[in-house]
Amino acid sequence: MQNDLFSALNDPEEKIKELPDLVDWVSRAPTAVSHALGDNLIVEYTNLFDASLSLRAFDAIDATTQWRQDQIRIAGRTIPVPRLQCWMGAEHCRYAYSNISLEPMPWTHEMSSIRDLVNQVTGAAFNCVLINKYRSGEDSVSWHADDEPELGPSPRIASLSLGATRRFQLKRKASPEMTSAARSERVVIALNSGSLLVMEPGVQENWVHQVAKTKIPVGPRINLTFRTIEDNR
Repeated sequence: MQNDLFSALNDPEEKIKELPDLVDWVSRAPTAVSHALGDNLIVEYTNLFDASLSLRAFDAIDATTQWRQDQIRIAGRTIPVPRLQCWMGAEHCRYAYSNISLEPMPWTHEMSSIRDLVNQVTGAAFNCVLINKYRSGEDSVSWHADDEPELGPSPRIASLSLGATRRFQLKRKASPEMTSAARSERVVIALNSGSLLVMEPGVQENWVHQVAKTKIPVGPRINLTFRTIEDNR
């Protein structure tokens, strides 16, 4: 009966109505693959959603998310951020990076359902998510770490990929004592549709990551990066 999930793709109200059953369709035993990064760890659940569910989730999220394209200043020039995005979460979850300030949009029915599922799988209590849409191989995110102060001293980040496969690259943060071999080291993970990548505590302190532009023709991809921001009000 999986074809019933996310039915009537042209009707957002119908999608919203179907999403409470999301947990019933997820893989009962997602395959967990560990990627060691020195003393740090990434855990990848390679088949959290199957192909059919991934497609329906992509379409539902794309249709019901209020996308925005911010501007960023680089080398004295103001340019559009090379992707669309939406910041969603609890009311206190204000977030800023690269001089972009994001006020949280309220949780949609779709995203709260997926958040609860990701929390169930990971044992976390994520309360906010940055949703990125890479429209083609021209869209990207450059080298960075998710280490903003509001995320706490050693954040755990979970990233769900839907749509086209993109290459997720990691490298160590530069330090004066780093060897040339360590500087050139790269870890590359193909983020397939339906996979959940969990960057465990320590990764953001010691590594940076990117999704680079590619000349290889690729379709659109939506990426959901779940985070936790404490309510210190």
